[in-house]
Amino acid sequence: MIERIETKKRMSRIVKHNGTVYLCGQVCADAEQGIKEQTETMLAKVDTLLEQGGSDRTQILSATIYIKDMQDFAAMNEVWDDWVPEGYAPARACVQASMARESLLVEISVIAAEL
Repeated sequence: MIERIETKKRMSRIVKHNGTVYLCGQVCADAEQGIKEQTETMLAKVDTLLEQGGSDRTQILSATIYIKDMQDFAAMNEVWDDWVPEGYAPARACVQASMARESLLVEISVIAAEL
């Protein structure tokens, strides 16, 4: 069975299937901030959605990070490294990409196992 949570015309914020939780891409809460703040608020949104989907950050299987400028890679990773629990690093990719809005610096897509 597929469960879709907060479904709109274009996408669902969460999709659950066979014990796996898929989150739509998440961006920051305030795009006027710098890369560290954008990364922090983006990951806070991931925490909220994972909880809503019956999971948490220790269950993340895969994360794909889209970053506007690789010059921000180290600063984004500082926040990421503090956020990921020791011993629970997921498979991860990070690519440079154009963003949907000019002020966005980072976006993440997450796949996790249910608790």
